[in-house]
Amino acid sequence: MRMRKGDMVVVITGDDAGIVPRKVVRVLDGGEKILVEGVNRVFKHVKKGHPSSPQGGRISREMPIFSSNAMVYCAQCSKGVRVGARVTENSRERYCKSCKGSLGVIGRQKADA
Repeated sequence: MRMRKGDMVVVITGDDAGIVPRKVVRVLDGGEKILVEGVNRVFKHVKKGHPSSPQGGRISREMPIFSSNAMVYCAQCSKGVRVGARVTENSRERYCKSCKGSLGVIGRQKADA
């Protein structure tokens, strides 16, 4: 529930820590790890003749980080914030714990029959 694909996050620990918001590319291991655009880049050494690199060499790629090392970015607060969940009339939504602004809908409530 905390982070989803497409969310903007701020990395708070490690070499890539800073206040620059970055996009979550993928969520792995049930939300335990996330793949963030431009964060935790490593070089993968590839042999000559590999389909992705016929001449061989080093390919730069992103590796996952633990989701606890990033915070969801709130555009209203302009910083990384803690996230909560609340129920509105017909949906559930995530909200910023600082400014109480909405961060997007989680799911729809079932209509009472």
